[in-house]
Amino acid sequence: MNTEAKTKAKTTDLPDGYEPRLNLPASYVPSEKDGYMCEKHLEYFRRKLWTWRAELIEESQQTIDHLKSEVRDVGDEAERATSETDNSLELRTRDRYRKLLKKVEQALRRVDDGEYGYCEETDEEIGLARLDARPIATLSLDAQERWELRQKQLSR
Repeated sequence: MNTEAKTKAKTTDLPDGYEPRLNLPASYVPSEKDGYMCEKHLEYFRRKLWTWRAELIEESQQTIDHLKSEVRDVGDEAERATSETDNSLELRTRDRYRKLLKKVEQALRRVDDGEYGYCEETDEEIGLARLDARPIATLSLDAQERWELRQKQLSR
């Protein structure tokens, strides 16, 4: 498959509703040489966040569908307890997805506002490697460590 065909195939893998603002190859990886949070970087992270958002929505929908389709009239008490435990786990997972989805949408707003990639506490660069690993990061590594230390001290 040639490069153009690969790009076209990858483009169809983009989530519904996503409209690229910049035509990036599917293989693009941000690098420092491009200049921090240039248009290419923003488009890369925007695409990554949109894809993650679509996956979270799909997972949540599957959970809802599963819970709706489950038979409520379970035979004995052991089966009912197992079913309720499974449902509880699914609902906790769904709640976690809901919270994560909110963070993804906040990150997308930061991309649109031009604030993405900069620490909310210090305005320093968060860093490409950190954002690639955790695209919803809002704090630089140093600020995150300080925050965690404060939380640890408060919980004592």
